[in-house]
Amino acid sequence: MEIITEKVGTVLKMSIKGRLVVSTTEEFKNALADAVVENQQIVLDLTEMSYIDSSGLGAMVFAQQKLSEKGGELRLAGLQPKPRIVFDITKVYRIFEIFDSVDMAIESFNSNA
Repeated sequence: MEIITEKVGTVLKMSIKGRLVVSTTEEFKNALADAVVENQQIVLDLTEMSYIDSSGLGAMVFAQQKLSEKGGELRLAGLQPKPRIVFDITKVYRIFEIFDSVDMAIESFNSNA
């Protein structure tokens, strides 16, 4: 798994590439923890995330809770068919705002300002 971060205006975009599974979750959690400290608006770009397991989902839910406690928000974008199955089965999609594209997710922050 690879994580690439980019600031787009006031929004932090975190691109996740590869598999977000138990063996990569700690790295993902650390990156999210660092991001949450300094950012109120985070978009996870999942267009290149090929798979996610329950540990990855748990890390996303944890980040959402931490951001929410600070008055911030986490949004997901570009969820691909295979990972989407996991979101659908677990119904975790109810917790997140999920957008078809990164641009739409970033714009949603701007339209709420």
